[in-house]
Order: sequence, then structure tokens, then C-alpha cells
Amino acid sequence: MKREEQTIIEVCSRFAIKGEYRYYEIINSGHINTTYRVFYYRNNEMKDYILQRVNTYVFQNPEQVMENISAVTEFVRAKIKQVQTTAKRNVLHYVPTHDGKYYTYTDDGEFWRCCRYIDDSVCFLKSDNLHIIEGAGQKFGEFQVHLADYPVQSLHIVIPHFHNTINRYEDLKKAIAMDIHGRASSVQAEIDGFMSVRDIAIKPYQLQKQNILPLRVTHNDTKISNVLFDAKTLAPLSVIDLDTVMPGLVAFDFGDAIRICASTGEEDERDLNNVALDLEKYEAFTKGFVQQVCGSLTEDEKRTLALGAIAMTAECGARFLTDYLNGNVYFRIHYDGHNLVRARAQLTLAKDMIKHLDEMQAIVDKYC
Repeated sequence: MKREEQTIIEVCSRFAIKGEYRYYEIINSGHINTTYRVFYYRNNEMKDYILQRVNTYVFQNPEQVMENISAVTEFVRAKIKQVQTTAKRNVLHYVPTHDGKYYTYTDDGEFWRCCRYIDDSVCFLKSDNLHIIEGAGQKFGEFQVHLADYPVQSLHIVIPHFHNTINRYEDLKKAIAMDIHGRASSVQAEIDGFMSVRDIAIKPYQLQKQNILPLRVTHNDTKISNVLFDAKTLAPLSVIDLDTVMPGLVAFDFGDAIRICASTGEEDERDLNNVALDLEKYEAFTKGFVQQVCGSLTEDEKRTLALGAIAMTAECGARFLTDYLNGNVYFRIHYDGHNLVRARAQLTLAKDMIKHLDEMQAIVDKYC
């Protein structure tokens, strides 16, 4: 037996998993945590679980991460069970250890957690299927609705200033001033471009600091790949990957999803002629999302959803450019200049969104 499998069996034994261990598979889709699918046999059928070793370099307070996740998922589970008999396919269910915690440390300090696998489910990195895009919007919208009355201030800030757009721009300015790799002069056009959209990009964060936009429980990583769908019907099932759940703006969750699912190009598209806002995809996600959340939002929140897409796109692009100037120390790259390519694509997308802002907001209003 491999040492890896021995570790998996030993860690699983700490969680309240019933049955007999059979085997495991490695899941390679994640970029931060190490993930396994573990199979147990009980009652004449196979049961499977997701076992994860959490990256404690990225999440330096993993206990707080799990306190947020377990509190939020149990809150959502209770809401769902008020209207249907079971919630097992509609929200992640973490397995407690034998002493009642939702995590365990191994002797070498590794941090582990375990949740039930949602059977017959699939996810998509990206999709041109408007039904899937709308379904993703619906699930992220439901997530907001279920947590609309959650005491948001009780959540831990697991990554400080994560969507502080003003700070992200200050980081870019510092990187330009230090210019430790002598790259600033070669990207002056990109620098000027990001500075030209700064005022509109920082607007949602400014409104929050002025207490015009309320903090809510937000997912903060609303990629379409973080929604599970039924493998046969493609009905949306559950939101996953809750590591960054913490207080934030609804506009940021909406906007980050649009940045990914409604772009005509990839996040790292080299040919900028291929990068624009796809209004058809935008409308599909907006329809699914807004029809869920509209009743729980303030008028100011409704008026700034589309603006959130610009903010998140510009913020992410500024982070890519900052990392390029700093020598690619944060984002994983696959070739020299990768972060610069990403930054250019996001800047192009943000500028196109600005051109279509009135249309974007009109679509929000249409479904609200």
C-alpha cells in the first residue's frame, strides 16, 4: 500500500464515515487544495466522499475557514429543508470528526476536511450553453437569498481586503514605483489603460465604505465551475468551493461571475479582437441570478450590479499587471508574459463593459 493511501485511510478514520474503505481517486481540477475522492462500502452499495488537504499557505487560518463554511452550509441546509424533504444534493455536507469538529490535523500539521460527494453531478469550466449559464446564475442567486438574513458580521475575514479595489490599485502603483524587474516602461499603455478606468472600478467599494451598499454573505469565487449540475438533466444542484465565503458585496459576486461566463474570450486571450462582453450570455446569467435575489436587495444594490462586473474585471486585471511587474510571485503562470496577457484581456473586457453599461443595467432592471 502506498504511503499516500495509508495517510488517506488514517485521516478518514478520524471522521464519522460509516462503512469499509475500498479505494480512492485523485481529483486534479483544483489549483490550491489537494483533493481526493474516497470510496466506502456499506449497506451493499458504494458511498463516496471528498477528502481535502487544505493549503495552509494560502489559507493561514484554516480553522476560521471551516468555521465559516460549516456555519453557512448548515444555515443553508436548514433553509432548504423548510421547503423540501432533503438537501443532500443542494448544499455541501461536511462530515464531523468523532469529537464533533469539521476538520482534523495530522501529526505533521496538515489540515484535512471531508464532505459527502454529490452523486451524479458534473461541473463546467466554461460553457456556451445558455441554459447552464442561467442555471449557474440561479444557484449563486439562491445562495444569496438563503443567506440574506445570516448575521454577516459573525463571519471571519479569511483573506483581508480581498475585494478592496482601492487597495488593489494602490498595490499596482507601488509595483510601478518599485519596478523591481524594469518592466514598467514597456507596459505604459496598459498602466494608462487601468488608470483610465480606476474611478468607475472603485465606485462599488466606495459606496460600501459610505454605508450605501450593505455587506452580505458572499461566495467571492463565483466561477461557473463552482456550481454542480445534474449529470442527466443539467439542472443546477449546488454551489461548491466555499473557502472564500465572508462578508462582501452582492455586486462583486455577480460581477466576478460575469467576468468569466460572459466574455467572448478566455481570461488569457492573446488576440484582443476576440475579447468582448457577450450580452446574450450576460442576460442568461443575469436572468437566473436577479430573479432569485431581487426581492432581498436594496435599490442601491440593484443599481450597482452591472457596475460590479466592471469593478471585478478591472480589479482582476490590475492584479495580473501588478504580479507581472513584481515578477509573477502570486499567480501561477504557464509561459513568460502570461500575466501581462491576462491583464490586457481583462482591460479590454472592462472597457467593453463600460461601453455597454447602460444596456447591462437595463437587463438587470428587466428581470428585477
